[in-house]
Amino acid sequence: MRWTLKPKLEPQRITQLSKALKVDGLVAELLLQRGINSYGEAKKFFRPELNDLHDPFLMKDMDVAIARIEKAIADRENILVYGDYDVDGTTSVALVSSYLLTYYPNVATYIPDRYDEGYGISYQGIDFAEDNGFSLIIALDCGIKAIEKVDYARGKGIDFIICDHHRPGDQLPKAVAVLDPKRQDCPYPYDELCGCGVGFKLIQALGSHRGETIEDLVYYLDLVATAIGADIVPITGENRILAFYGLKVINQQPRIGFKAIIDQVKKETFTITDVVFILAPRINAAGRMKHGQYAVNLLVADHLEEAEQFAREIELFNFERKNLDKEITVEALAQITENNEENRFTSVVYKESWHKGVIGIVASRLTETYYRPTLVFTKSGDKLAASARSVKGFDVYNALQECADCIEQFGGHKYAAGLTLLPDQYIPFKEKFEKVVNKTIAPHLLTPEIKVDASITLNDITPKLLRIIKQFAPFGPGNMTPVFMAEGLCDTGYAKGVGEDGKHLKLTITQNGSLPFGAIGFNLGDKLPHVQNGKTFSAVFTIEENEWNGNVSIQLKLKDIK
Repeated sequence: MRWTLKPKLEPQRITQLSKALKVDGLVAELLLQRGINSYGEAKKFFRPELNDLHDPFLMKDMDVAIARIEKAIADRENILVYGDYDVDGTTSVALVSSYLLTYYPNVATYIPDRYDEGYGISYQGIDFAEDNGFSLIIALDCGIKAIEKVDYARGKGIDFIICDHHRPGDQLPKAVAVLDPKRQDCPYPYDELCGCGVGFKLIQALGSHRGETIEDLVYYLDLVATAIGADIVPITGENRILAFYGLKVINQQPRIGFKAIIDQVKKETFTITDVVFILAPRINAAGRMKHGQYAVNLLVADHLEEAEQFAREIELFNFERKNLDKEITVEALAQITENNEENRFTSVVYKESWHKGVIGIVASRLTETYYRPTLVFTKSGDKLAASARSVKGFDVYNALQECADCIEQFGGHKYAAGLTLLPDQYIPFKEKFEKVVNKTIAPHLLTPEIKVDASITLNDITPKLLRIIKQFAPFGPGNMTPVFMAEGLCDTGYAKGVGEDGKHLKLTITQNGSLPFGAIGFNLGDKLPHVQNGKTFSAVFTIEENEWNGNVSIQLKLKDIK
């Protein structure tokens, strides 16, 4: 791994903030790195306030959207709440539909089938709306590029309100309202909301018409926090406030659907990381293995028994997803080895029987093993479909554009994309993609990078420092857990491999006679020889609290050793 120490900040700025906040220089430096330059900004960072959320009517078209929904309610129209099958889409649908149902009964939900309809708004979904008498569709987490679909719906007398957070194309759909903070003509002050975040702004605006305050809507923030974590949007600004209060709801008063999952996994306190690795995969598993509507049913359940039934089903989908993911990853890795492709610039693998719902996860797993741009293909009807994943700093979308003559259809962004091609184009595509990446990727991008916030000594690590770092949470893009580096370290003599086949590294570290700290390095078992027999080494790590048999201590969570 490449260790990159963040550039040193001007000592004067560190001293200034350190004095203003009455904190030591290290904490001031960590805050400055996160764009916090003053007492006022620090107060907002450490004490997020619901009152600091922006006025939803600052969003372009919000007034039009609210007027159209109020008209639908006054005229007793049927409203269809439509969303994508992933976590952001299903939480958005659960949020908006359950809010509307608190005071208006003619509301139903629709999640497209991942396999029959694919991503986003579908003609099938519009036909369903027509057949069942829906005259208004509220589309969440999708629709910003559905120009033809929205025209098709208009031809049937069906209006659309689009709530999306993806980047628009050159043209906007002719919907009644298009709510998207990434619209160039949208004056909304924060453009990093997820789809569920845009859905929340919609209910915030509806609520203000009904005399509700932001406190009346806190109940819905568990859904928003889950979507923020799962969609990997920056946890800055408004997202930080929404995630902070959403986590409180998950931990103190979770909705019945989340409670059913939490009871199954028997975990007491959830961080945003737990949301990403425990709640989100289960919600996602419904759309991957069966149908996203199962997730919506769980999230809007009113009775615990009903929710427990949905949670049991979803747990089975997740179990099935995990097994398939492991099985396909083993087969894909074997394919790379058998074809002597370990030293290529790309990983491109294909087997027609691989499950379409997990190829994206498998692509991510392969990227962890061979750190390079990766595509995993499977058969989809008479075509091949793939999920693409990239490495930090390399734009896989641009690379796919270079191979457009071999591709039927593709879409996505810098680090993840999806595509389809004809079977006879697979080999030409594979070779062209390898050539394009070979020609355009900077060699250093093929080694994973760890960004280090600060170089410290073990004497800098105190219970007070850990207490302050814990208050930096929730962590995520734009506010990652602080990573530190220390040199001249030594194990006290008890280092060992733990876990299956000694896969993980457990040791106790000192530095020039400092107090010892317990340390754990997951998947670093192969580094054991580098720390034995009194050898000195450097390490990068995060600082965390370790609780064992009722004793709480500071533990270093190692990311790498040299």
